[in-house]
Amino acid sequence: MTAPVPRPLAAVLDGSTPPGVLPWPAERAVADALAAARDAGWTGSSLDLDGVADKAAFMERCARALRLPEWFGRNWDALADCLTDLSWCPADRGRLLVVTGWQGYAAAAPDEWSIVEGVLADAVGYWRDTDAGLAVIMARGRARQGT
Repeated sequence: MTAPVPRPLAAVLDGSTPPGVLPWPAERAVADALAAARDAGWTGSSLDLDGVADKAAFMERCARALRLPEWFGRNWDALADCLTDLSWCPADRGRLLVVTGWQGYAAAAPDEWSIVEGVLADAVGYWRDTDAGLAVIMARGRARQGT
């Protein structure tokens, strides 16, 4: 039997806490978060940024991993637009984005990473008071992918 998901995510998934940007324990497989989201009726996506060191690589990774729409322009404004117009990613109860391997990019390009954090936080805020919110998990350490 899998251990219960950490309280911050459980509270978001059950609706007792508004979605936000959440930490995830390094010793815990991110697959557990995605499974919990799925079990709660949420749509889950994983964005692995391992090896990303610049904006171009980040945008390409986002386009592929998140299956962003054709109109995604691979710039900050276009990313913000995609994350606040999620018509291309329908969800009944909510959406969970699990970000792994981000520490290298944050260290290599801290100014760009600051923009990423702002775009994610703004998108979470945009969806906060809706029926299908957006939560983001920032996996710490070398988050394990599997269970």
